Amino acid sequence: MPPTVLILTERLDPTADLVVTALTERGVAVHRVDTADFPTRLTLTAEFGGARSADGWETTLRSASRSVDLGDVCGAYYRRPSAFAFPPMDGADRQWAELEARIGLGGLLATVPNWLNHPSRIGYAEYKPVQLATAGTAGLSVPRTLITNDPDAAQRFARQTGPVVYKPFSSTSERDGRRMFVYTSPVAAEELEDDAIRLTAHLFQEHLEKAYEVRLTVVDEQFFAAALTARSAAGQIDWRSDYDAIEYAVTSVPGSVRDGLCRMMRTLGLRFAAVDFAVTPSGEWYFLDLNPNGQWAWIEHETGLEICAAITSALAPT
Repeated sequence: MPPTVLILTERLDPTADLVVTALTERGVAVHRVDTADFPTRLTLTAEFGGARSADGWETTLRSASRSVDLGDVCGAYYRRPSAFAFPPMDGADRQWAELEARIGLGGLLATVPNWLNHPSRIGYAEYKPVQLATAGTAGLSVPRTLITNDPDAAQRFARQTGPVVYKPFSSTSERDGRRMFVYTSPVAAEELEDDAIRLTAHLFQEHLEKAYEVRLTVVDEQFFAAALTARSAAGQIDWRSDYDAIEYAVTSVPGSVRDGLCRMMRTLGLRFAAVDFAVTPSGEWYFLDLNPNGQWAWIEHETGLEICAAITSALAPT
């Protein structure tokens, strides 16, 4: 029986499609699952200490058309699975069902070997305060940063630091059922005289003068670096706000940055990451952000960097 790779992602995911195609071309079986199918379209059966495995779990995921034995899985890719979808029930029952599903199904999936990345490590690494502290300890340069809900502290920071930007901890939010993106934005000290700052945590960071930025994709210590040069004012603050203004080029990574990022990845328990750096006119690299489940397909399309092949090999090593 050929090896099987489990991919957890939503139904429409062009990035996952690339990996599915590449694995299939290598003769690797792929079982693609969206957790939104549980429990109405996906059945879970797991037995501990059964006939086939006296000291472990025998776990099967079954849909109307196919099934997979998790014991046959050689690698698993956590991409963008959707939330569990339950039949109509009241709030308390739904909350309980979601918790049971997360711990029951999620716990069994967590036992699968060779995750890229393990879901628990993704959750931990997504905390920006953790990222910045880990990057600094690993020897990477990090911009001066303040996290606060005190407008007085925010004003002092802005006056002492010079130009600063506001960055959200999460780049997306929902309003009226629509997904909204929140981009990095410059703020002046006088704008921070606002009691609304007291209502939640805010992240302020020194504004760096950039020659360009780098989106660095890492797969098992293989580095795929793309220089992103923004040709618009908005793109120079946050290139995600103006993709049409970006010029792409393959670039190299200084040895000190490579070593520091490898240390950071090992500390966080990550095998894959999409990492953003700002490069100053003097050539210094500053760590900005790490996404343990970031997008990479458009970088491969724009640069020809063979990221998909590296991911495929990581999931189904020969």
